[in-house]
Amino acid sequence: MGFDDMDVDTIWMDGEFVDWDDAQIHVLSHGLHYGTGIFEGVRCYDTEEGPAIFRWDEHLDRFYASGKPYDMEIPFDREELTEATLELLRRQDLESCYIRPIAFYGYDSLGVSPGDCPVQVVIAAWPWGTYLGEDALEEGIKVMVSSWRKHASSQIPTNAKTTGLYVNSLLAGEEARRHGYREAIVLNKEGNVAEGPGENIFLVRDGTIYTPGLSQSILDGITRDTVIELARERGYEVDDTAVISRGELHTADELFFTGSAAEVTPIRQVDNVEIGGGSRGPVTEELQSAFFDLVERRTDDHEEWFTYV
Repeated sequence: MGFDDMDVDTIWMDGEFVDWDDAQIHVLSHGLHYGTGIFEGVRCYDTEEGPAIFRWDEHLDRFYASGKPYDMEIPFDREELTEATLELLRRQDLESCYIRPIAFYGYDSLGVSPGDCPVQVVIAAWPWGTYLGEDALEEGIKVMVSSWRKHASSQIPTNAKTTGLYVNSLLAGEEARRHGYREAIVLNKEGNVAEGPGENIFLVRDGTIYTPGLSQSILDGITRDTVIELARERGYEVDDTAVISRGELHTADELFFTGSAAEVTPIRQVDNVEIGGGSRGPVTEELQSAFFDLVERRTDDHEEWFTYV
């Protein structure tokens, strides 16, 4: 579904609310040519207590931190971005939706150094359903290990959510889809499991949960952190600094992806190998249920994670 099919007509741009079609930038913007932008993907859920943005503060923390390696000073403070986002959702009567804050170097000069290019900041929001397909949450998805490797943190900072770096994700994901898979898994330069193109990955074996550590060239995912906490609260042992070899994927009892877009998505096949019983496993199902119970406010847990519209 394209944006033209959705009832959204406003974007917040550099301190002002503008019509969707008028939110434009110059074709010589630095960020367009060199990928010098940072962004977040955030979900707002229509809860029993009204629309609520999930873990907005943590997304803002990462947003500002992502700018640091690029000497990118975001010209709005947290309170301004928060109020702009809440007002944007109210103006468009959005309840369950996806929120995309982005900051990038704009138009001034076209040297590789951004020089005096202004930092532009935009926030958009729109309805967006299940990222990997409505059937994915229950049935699980088929994925392939990509031939493209994840860049190392010694090459480009992997803890910053940078626009240009997603060409790596695009290459891996499109390769998988060309081969008939829903999504990819990328290995790091050492050949160990890193993550998905836009998701973190978890492995379950003998009742213990493993997920690659931050040293494995992964993004420090906010949904990843959420699921780790939910699992530990339910008595699971979680190794969140794991080094996972490619071969361990095939012998796992369960695998699943996490992400703000993907939420908690089971993996039922890797390459041509069925995982576990070839369907959503019991640990995945328990954590998935716990996650959706939490974000839709069917429990009173972690009230501090919600910003109400």
